[in-house]
Amino acid sequence: MAELAALDDPKIRAVNERHGDDHGVNLGRLRAVAKRLKTQQELACRLWETGDTAARLLALLICRPKAFERDELDAMLRQARTPKVHDWLVNYVVKKNPHSEELRRAWSADPDPVVASAGWALTTERVAKRPEGLDLTGLLDVIEAEMKGAPDRLQWAMNHCLAQIGIDHAGHRDRAIGIGERLEVLKDYPTPPNCTSPYAPVWISEMVRRQNPS
Repeated sequence: MAELAALDDPKIRAVNERHGDDHGVNLGRLRAVAKRLKTQQELACRLWETGDTAARLLALLICRPKAFERDELDAMLRQARTPKVHDWLVNYVVKKNPHSEELRRAWSADPDPVVASAGWALTTERVAKRPEGLDLTGLLDVIEAEMKGAPDRLQWAMNHCLAQIGIDHAGHRDRAIGIGERLEVLKDYPTPPNCTSPYAPVWISEMVRRQNPS
């Protein structure tokens, strides 16, 4: 904890706080600490229990993802107060855990929109990597009905799922683009030069173009 405190940079903290993340540690330096520590599940659990954001990010880098029980991961997600901790927990730990599919289904139906956004993130990965058994038409129905009015984090996750369906599944592409055009979610999102807009119709078209260059 002392080492993490010494790495805290007020300028980085100020930038992170604008995105809802209350830490000031350069992520490259954090990864260097994790590389030195290697996998240490017990230490990871102790770091998580501190509640400190930088410590929790480090914990997620040095933990053993398959070692967590389902209820542990559920509790951790509900304790993950900041976007970066939430995202790393889902992407670095839950996706590699044998309970991920059970949690995906449970979280997707959770009344807490931040928890539900984790369920949608896991669904998006399945759309891309293991779509067998998913009801893509049903997912598009839910997105069409609920994405426009969803809170920011949930809306972002649903929009990513919409784009992924359009990118990876040609049979659903026209409908996915049409939903994006009607709802106009993230249409005016400020996008830096050389980056792809998160507006689903643009995102889908650009990624399909890259996959099939003429």
